[in-house]
Amino acid sequence: MGEGVPGLASAYTILFTAALIFLAILLVLCLIRAIIGPRVADRLVAVNMMGTIVMVIIAILALMLQEGYLVDICLIYAMISFLAVIVLTKVYMGVYLARKDQTDGKEQENGDN
Repeated sequence: MGEGVPGLASAYTILFTAALIFLAILLVLCLIRAIIGPRVADRLVAVNMMGTIVMVIIAILALMLQEGYLVDICLIYAMISFLAVIVLTKVYMGVYLARKDQTDGKEQENGDN
């Protein structure tokens, strides 16, 4: 990248490094959101966002290091991240529905008395 123009390679390096630092800060902020919540939906969105940020970081590293196999790793990571969010959502919905059924059953018992 930028072999023909003097100084362009160093400009790309600075730009990519700045983007990686910015994405690392965003990744830490998403991790904090995933830990403190307050709701499970916030945590799920934060985990999904973290997966997306990691994919962008891998793609930038593929450009910086000029390694094509990192793009394949990025695609595989995208599929795994998508499946993880789907599974977490399915588990959360199961727990939520079980709690809802349990509280509905208690309300009906209290209403019958």
